[in-house]
Amino acid sequence: MRRAVSVLFVLLSIVGFASSLRAQGAGPTGKQDPGFVLEQNYPNPFNPETKIPFVLSEALFRDGRPAVVSIRIYNVLQQLVASPTALNHPAGEGVQVLDLEYPAPGRYEAYWDGRDTAGRQVASGVYFVQLVVNGRTQVRKMFVTK
Repeated sequence: MRRAVSVLFVLLSIVGFASSLRAQGAGPTGKQDPGFVLEQNYPNPFNPETKIPFVLSEALFRDGRPAVVSIRIYNVLQQLVASPTALNHPAGEGVQVLDLEYPAPGRYEAYWDGRDTAGRQVASGVYFVQLVVNGRTQVRKMFVTK
């Protein structure tokens, strides 16, 4: 019985997290084109590391300013777990993708080593990757397996 309650809590947390983000206008299935796409991480499931691809379209750069991008990883309790690092970014490798400026449209990737902010390997389970571009959000699920 106790396990069933725990599983139910986790499932409700997942649904609640995704719903709260959709209420903010988030998600790639929305009617408005946000000018960016968060693609599925690969491999997925993964152990211990993954790459997170995303695309920034020309529409984001029409005003001549760079796109401001943040990527965060959350657990099912909506607790911040980590922020991945940028791959092939003009600022260099290993820069955290937190309010990071991207100067041009294109397909980009971030890298997550499966560690939390304290440097510990995360447990197996469901995690959410959140991409925020110029204040707009998209989220995808990821699975860590051991």
